[in-house]
Amino acid sequence: MDSQEHFPEEGDLVVCTVKTVRNFGAFVELEEYPGKEGFIHVAEIATGWVKRMSDYVRDGQRVVCKVITIDSAKGHIDLSLKKVNAHQKREKIQEWKNEQKATKLIEIVAERLGITVEAFKEKYSAQILEEFGGHYTAFEAAAEEGGLPKSFKGEWADILTAVAKENVTVSIAKVDGIIELTCPGGNGIEGIRKALEAAEAVGGESERVKVQYVGAPKYRIVATEAEFKAAEDLIRAAANKAIESIQKAGGTGKFERS
Repeated sequence: MDSQEHFPEEGDLVVCTVKTVRNFGAFVELEEYPGKEGFIHVAEIATGWVKRMSDYVRDGQRVVCKVITIDSAKGHIDLSLKKVNAHQKREKIQEWKNEQKATKLIEIVAERLGITVEAFKEKYSAQILEEFGGHYTAFEAAAEEGGLPKSFKGEWADILTAVAKENVTVSIAKVDGIIELTCPGGNGIEGIRKALEAAEAVGGESERVKVQYVGAPKYRIVATEAEFKAAEDLIRAAANKAIESIQKAGGTGKFERS
């Protein structure tokens, strides 16, 4: 599909650059959709009354917005800044930056194959996106010891792997949060111990999940993965396991991301 005809979907998070700020809202360009512009009404800038727009947005600023409504016939895209939390912003910006890096790497791969970037994407992007969800994730996988899946065959996969190993340093994402565990009765301490062990077990033998004592009833869970989203999923799974375990022992548990 031509990028000029391509629109995001309602509910999507999009990276934008602020072009013009007015008292009634801000006009922005959508970085991932060339030629597309959007509008953030003042009511969607922040929760509560916005006295000065400059306190929240300025010309040239890069922001992450949520798509509220789209009128593709008129080319209108209404956006919200206030509906995006800090975690979502951080994750989306990182995802966008990674795809920017992937574009440069694809240019190298295409050049070595003797084809255009467009031809590379037409031939191989569908398989890459189906398997990894993003181009840069594929380059990260290729740079790791395990490499690409066996289903990725041919000269293009070999060249992609070579380019990845030359240019990609596998990143480590670390996230943490506090879990509160209480368990009354004579076996309370044992119940908490088992709950914390259940959390760490989610990380497997590679110890991707570790629990640190903060001060009863609080314990810190730290999860480490190659990608931020994977680390987020891992820490949630670990916290859920701990809470499930403590509840079976008659106790209670509560988790909050740092």
